Amino acid sequence: MRVIISPAKKMKTDTDFLGSRQLPRFLDESKMLLTLVKKLNYEEAKALWKCNDAITELNLERLRIMDLTRQVTPALFAYEGLQYQHIAPGVFEQQELEYLEEHLRILSGFYGVLRPFDGVVPYRLEMQAKLEGPDFHSLYQFWNRKLAEELASESSCILNLASKEYSKCISPYLSRETRFITCVFGQCVNDNVVEKGTLAKMARGEMVRYMAERQIDSVEEIKAFNRLRFRFDEERSTELTYVFIQE
Repeated sequence: MRVIISPAKKMKTDTDFLGSRQLPRFLDESKMLLTLVKKLNYEEAKALWKCNDAITELNLERLRIMDLTRQVTPALFAYEGLQYQHIAPGVFEQQELEYLEEHLRILSGFYGVLRPFDGVVPYRLEMQAKLEGPDFHSLYQFWNRKLAEELASESSCILNLASKEYSKCISPYLSRETRFITCVFGQCVNDNVVEKGTLAKMARGEMVRYMAERQIDSVEEIKAFNRLRFRFDEERSTELTYVFIQE
C-alpha cells in the first residue's frame, strides 16, 4: 500500500534535526522546471505563484540561490502546512518514521513524487500553476503518466489522502489492477456530505499519524479511524471511497 498526500505552500529549511537519505527520483525533471521558472520576470513569476509582493520577492531570492542538491531538508519535515502539523513527524520514533518512508508519498508540482526522507529545498510551484514549456502547456501535461506509473510500480493499492488538485495527476492513468481508494472527511448537512478544506487537511494529517502509530498495512484497517470525532460511515462508503463523518 502507498498513501499519497498533497504538499504545503509554506516550507522551511532544517538540516540540523534529521538528515535526508536520498535525493528525489525525478530530480532531472525538477531541474528542467527550475530552468523555466528562472526565466520568468517579476510580473510573470507573481502571476504564476498568485501571491503578494512579499512572497514573490522571497521566492525570487530562493530561485536566485537555489541548488537542488545542497542544504536539503527531508520532505516530511520541510512542509509546514496544517496537514503536516497534524502528522507531527517531529515526535515520531524510528519505527513510525520507517513506516512512513516505506508507505507515504508526497505529490509535488515541482518534484513529482517524494518519499518522506527525500531531500528538498523550499520552492513554490503548485500542480495547477500555469507554467508552460517547449512540449507542455501545464504541469499535468508535463508530468503526464510518470507519477502514476511510479506509484503503481511500488504497490497495487493506493490510499488517496491528497486534494483533488493533486490526485487528478494520478487517477486517470491507473490501470484496473491498481486499487485507488479515496478518503472523504466530511460533515452531514441536510443529509449531504460536505467536506470543508481546513478540517479535511487536519483529518488527513491525523490519518497519516494514525496509520504510522499502528503500523497499518491493510487499507481496511483505517475504517477504525476515530480522531477529531470522525467515524467511518459504512452506508455512504463504497469499495473505492471511504467516507468518514464528523459526529
